Amino acid sequence: MLNNWRIIILLCLALGLAPFRPEPHLWGKIKWVAGGANGMGFSDWFDLLLHGLPFILLIRVIVINLSNRVKK
Repeated sequence: MLNNWRIIILLCLALGLAPFRPEPHLWGKIKWVAGGANGMGFSDWFDLLLHGLPFILLIRVIVINLSNRVKK
């Protein structure tokens, strides 16, 4: 499952970007961290991890596939 492109892309679109309005939740958290993360509590950091995990998995799969192609 962790190497299945379809599931990971679905997770990125569904969990990673939800809620979609007024802006994706992950984008708001990234802007908050870039602004100094003032006032962020444990639940905010956990929320950032939760919404960012699908993108971390996507980067992982891309790196694995590229490294396999280079080895061949």
